[in-house]
Amino acid sequence: MAVSETRRYTVGVFKDVTSAERGIEALKRQGFPEEALSVVAKDAPEVVALAQKVFGKAPGRLEVRGLGPAVAMGSLPGVLDEPGGDLAKSGLALAFKRVGFQAHDGRIFETLTERGGVLVAVRSEPRAADALSTLHCYGGANAAIGAWTGRL
Repeated sequence: MAVSETRRYTVGVFKDVTSAERGIEALKRQGFPEEALSVVAKDAPEVVALAQKVFGKAPGRLEVRGLGPAVAMGSLPGVLDEPGGDLAKSGLALAFKRVGFQAHDGRIFETLTERGGVLVAVRSEPRAADALSTLHCYGGANAAIGAWTGRL
């Protein structure tokens, strides 16, 4: 299955909301637009506040197997939860295969998010290496590029 360019993401999981906010602000300073950013985390008041600050509106909520109620904003949650993806049944680990990640990457993202981490994704094919570097520099654990065709 070919992964379309709109489904290519660079993903990292931050240990907490404060770290995620610093990482997101750094991505914005690097010129990544708000519409390229996505956030997925367990539903909590501080995560809702972060999503409202970043996106300027109340976040969406969905049920994710393994996480329970989750806050989700940006394009990634919609791609992961497309027909056949059903996050309530499959969880993040299986859904990440839809955007070009290996199964083990999906399990890592899922585990870190289950533990209270904040998953930040950047739709970033033309600048995937820049997004990866920024996520790493600001503490995005296990930051990786899914289905990337470029070079570092």
